[in-house]
Amino acid sequence: MAKTMQCNVVSAEQSLFQGDVVMVIATGELGDLGIVPGHAPLITSLRPGPVRLQFENGDDELFFVSGGFLEVIPTQVTILADAADRAENLDETAALDAQAEAKRLLADQPSEFDHAGATMALDEAVARLRVIEQLRRRRA
Repeated sequence: MAKTMQCNVVSAEQSLFQGDVVMVIATGELGDLGIVPGHAPLITSLRPGPVRLQFENGDDELFFVSGGFLEVIPTQVTILADAADRAENLDETAALDAQAEAKRLLADQPSEFDHAGATMALDEAVARLRVIEQLRRRRA
């Protein structure tokens, strides 16, 4: 069995990562997933949250995805994200502002209110903050 597998992390705007990894950890629709080389084929939707790539040398890299899909074949994992970024590029102030605005909209429910959109915005802001906190803990 191979020790590594090819991994691609792609958003609508750019390719964020392409290389060999020993494990991919992501937040799927039904919970967290841990993918290792030789994993059974799988396609699942992703929830907003972290994606962690672990490398053969013991290092890892953390990404944020706003949602999308994860596809697994025995030698490759592909993450097709709606939007994605490296954890260190996330803006905590913008995430906090987005969270506050989504909470305000959910509380006020103005006319022409898009409840699903506000809920999705809140979920994404909370997920961004969770990724920022994970990065902060790793650096401590």
